[in-house]
Amino acid sequence: MARIATGTFWLATPSRFAALGRARARIVLGALVLLLLACMTALTVADPAAVGGAGPAAIQPSDQTDLMLYEKIVAGVKGGGDYYTVATDALRSGGYPLRPFLTVRMPSLAVVQGHLPDWAPTMLLYLLAATVAMVWALRLGAALPRLLPRVAAALLLVGSMLAFLQAGLAAFHEIWAGLLIALSLGVRRPGRWTEAVAFGLAAMLIRETAALYALVMLAMAWLEGERREALGWLAALALFAAALAAHAWAVTGATGPLDPASPGWSGLLGFGFFVKAVSFATALQLLPIAGAALLVGLALFGWAAWNDPAGLRMLVTLAAYAAAISIFARSDTFYWGLMVAPIFLVGLVFVPDGLRDLLRPRLDKPRITVTRVAR
Repeated sequence: MARIATGTFWLATPSRFAALGRARARIVLGALVLLLLACMTALTVADPAAVGGAGPAAIQPSDQTDLMLYEKIVAGVKGGGDYYTVATDALRSGGYPLRPFLTVRMPSLAVVQGHLPDWAPTMLLYLLAATVAMVWALRLGAALPRLLPRVAAALLLVGSMLAFLQAGLAAFHEIWAGLLIALSLGVRRPGRWTEAVAFGLAAMLIRETAALYALVMLAMAWLEGERREALGWLAALALFAAALAAHAWAVTGATGPLDPASPGWSGLLGFGFFVKAVSFATALQLLPIAGAALLVGLALFGWAAWNDPAGLRMLVTLAAYAAAISIFARSDTFYWGLMVAPIFLVGLVFVPDGLRDLLRPRLDKPRITVTRVAR
């Protein structure tokens, strides 16, 4: 029989597991153990190839190839060049593949940055990061009524956003798309979804892989009976599809059959690679990989424990990107983990209540109540 917890540890309301009976609580605890063991497979995965940047070690290689490519394209646009001519020439000179068309990033970010003063992208990046932090601070403030958990959540948020506070990564598409996804999820409320859809569309126009987030939100809205929201996400995906088709046509006109093709996106590196990718995208990169892997698993558990629509949508989003990275990512595309990194570690703040509610059925003992009947 289900039972309801009579209190909480940190949260304002009981966790998602508070109503579980003893048998179901054991199943969830077993699943948590299996999740942690799966996370430990990160120890068998080779370190991802570096991609460029300044700051954390995972985004700071010796050759800085990808980031230098994006900066070169922005400089070419700033100099008056046509985006597709500049981008394809930069890719050819760097020995990058140009086929299929997805190897060339959509022009949104480079064109905007190319028409801004040099200082503006950095200021906009800091402003976007601050907005994400503020939105989630307000969202978490309602869930965490006491000071200590709020401080813990703030520290975890900062740890999640280390890579997103680096001016040197302003030309990196995943930095902007990841922040926009976090902002979209943070502003979404039942019955209030317009802003969330707008930010999700902006993320897709910057980085195509953000479409996976939009598909998750579409599916969740439909399952929750939010038909208007589902139609909003469907419209955003339709607009993205039109923009992607125009992009494909433009890339086809700037490339030819002799241009090199991509080796494909079927790395099949497994769940451990997702764990390592997320670790390298956050402050967990400062820890030994074994400790970081366990914390990744606990953060996933924490998002599952938070009994809030945002918690469930974040969990499904993480599961979707975990599957995509495990199956399709190569060692040099580990930065896909940045798409879900900006608030990832916040999941740890929900772990104490989740574990408490799972362990309570095992600790509760039957009580016998003696009632005296007067005759």
